[in-house]
Amino acid sequence: MLSGEYEHTLDEKNRLTLPARFRSRFADGLVITRGIDDCLSVFTPDEFSQSIESRLAKLDPLSRESRDMRRFYFSGTVEAVPDKQGRVMVPQALMQKVGIEREVLVVGVLDHLEVWDRAAWREYMKQVEENVEDAAERLAAQHD
Repeated sequence: MLSGEYEHTLDEKNRLTLPARFRSRFADGLVITRGIDDCLSVFTPDEFSQSIESRLAKLDPLSRESRDMRRFYFSGTVEAVPDKQGRVMVPQALMQKVGIEREVLVVGVLDHLEVWDRAAWREYMKQVEENVEDAAERLAAQHD
């Protein structure tokens, strides 16, 4: 399970240093793609295949929304292998699309990591915390 929040700073070459506790999980490679919530999502190749590829492959290619989702994910997806220091280059185009500068927060989200602009994460979490009780009740009601 991937969890926790880790503050990092991208270096001058747009390299992100993965948190030490996650490096072994991503040592053989990773997939970086746009997340839906103005962040980047980082998966192992297998997790990306199970979580994203398999779901998008089942969508009807004649549906506009299906094509939009495929384009959203796959047009910005990059595969990489971290170097010996656990660093991976984040393409400038992906950083711009989600508004990431140098100061980032790496967040463990169960089966993947998310990379957020640090200020954007703080604002996002402020909104989530204001509404989490109502969301929890709605989700609990769905399981009754």
